[in-house]
Amino acid sequence: MPEQIHTVDDVFGVSRDLPLNYVTRESVDTKLMDNLSRSSHVVIYGTSKQGKTSLRKHCLKDTDYVVVSCQNRWNLAETHASILKECGYTVRQSSSKTVSGSHKITANFEGKGGIPLIAEAKGGGGYEHLKTQSATESRAPIELDPGDVNDIVRALNEINFNKFIVLEDFHYLPDETQRDMAFSLKAFHEKSKITFIIVGVWREENRLIAYNGDLTDRVFAVDVDDWTATSLKEVVRAGEQLLNVQFADLFIEGLLRGCFESVHIVQEVCRRCLRAERIFETQATLREVGGSTDVARLIKQVVDEQGGRYNGFIMNFADGFQQTDLEMPRWIMYVLLKSSVDQLRDGLRLREISRLIKSAHPKGEDLNNGNITQALVSASSLQLKKNIRPIIVDYDTTNRNLQVVDKSFLIWIASQDRDELLSDLGLSVTEEKD
Repeated sequence: MPEQIHTVDDVFGVSRDLPLNYVTRESVDTKLMDNLSRSSHVVIYGTSKQGKTSLRKHCLKDTDYVVVSCQNRWNLAETHASILKECGYTVRQSSSKTVSGSHKITANFEGKGGIPLIAEAKGGGGYEHLKTQSATESRAPIELDPGDVNDIVRALNEINFNKFIVLEDFHYLPDETQRDMAFSLKAFHEKSKITFIIVGVWREENRLIAYNGDLTDRVFAVDVDDWTATSLKEVVRAGEQLLNVQFADLFIEGLLRGCFESVHIVQEVCRRCLRAERIFETQATLREVGGSTDVARLIKQVVDEQGGRYNGFIMNFADGFQQTDLEMPRWIMYVLLKSSVDQLRDGLRLREISRLIKSAHPKGEDLNNGNITQALVSASSLQLKKNIRPIIVDYDTTNRNLQVVDKSFLIWIASQDRDELLSDLGLSVTEEKD
């Protein structure tokens, strides 16, 4: 009889808590902890649903960090202000203005964000420091320029802030804000002991260093996509132990073959297989499962539920920001639909993208490469503009590579009629020119 009963959803499901079958990977978990111990900023990056949040929750206690959920409309000042809020400050707009003409803010610390205080002030007199048991010293709220990282650093140093600051969904920030934050991170590293953990959906290891070369040796990256067949099988085996079940070997082999190294697909397919066999919690005796399950069909069922979102991505991305003569987003989508799944997995090089577009675009070789590059660089912001979240493709400016950052999309597109999708875009009669 098992010592503890667990539900299938607690083991293989998606929840706010850490999955019970979490598997530690030396190339990921150990690397994260090693880098954090160096007091350097850390970037956790990878494709969607590959365990970025679980990695953070496994390696750090909730009391070790604060989380700032980045928004797609924030500029640098708004990002800085949001950091102050999560660290315990109440932020209000001031009547004073900066040299550039923007409003300053008034920051009043109230002891939030988990900062231990001997005494905490709730009134309008700012924060308090205990001098004796009955006497306190009040300070006025701080007026600062939210666009000046030096002011933000001083405000956090003033309260001796010593937690990690997690910038979740960093890829949602506008490109300009991401670049600006790359410069702020250098100042935080030099003028404070505060460590940032930047979490983003992309495949580019050195994205922040590309934005600001001064971050070299100040920022280290951890790739959560480092899932091997062995580590994914460990995830399944860990779940088996917790639920007292055993998946058929053919089921596991088919799952690992068809999951495209996606831990999300592995988790969800295992969950659905168990529920289909009326298993909802830890079994009293060992149960063998999955022997008669069509695992390929089950994988397809999981990804097809995203079909509406993927079709919407194709159509909305192709429409671009607005109607233009060149219609570059439409032609980038043309390249995506013309490429094999293996090519999409490896990433599409700028040279190949340019060749394919010029071979079919009405302007042919007269098409300017700068127009193609500009459209690729704007790929993420276009998806956010169209409310495509999580994003599906991202352009690596360092390696000049267009990457699919949603592994489920790869599985889905493999079973689609590409000619029909091209026809929906009005590109069905387009053929490559000799």
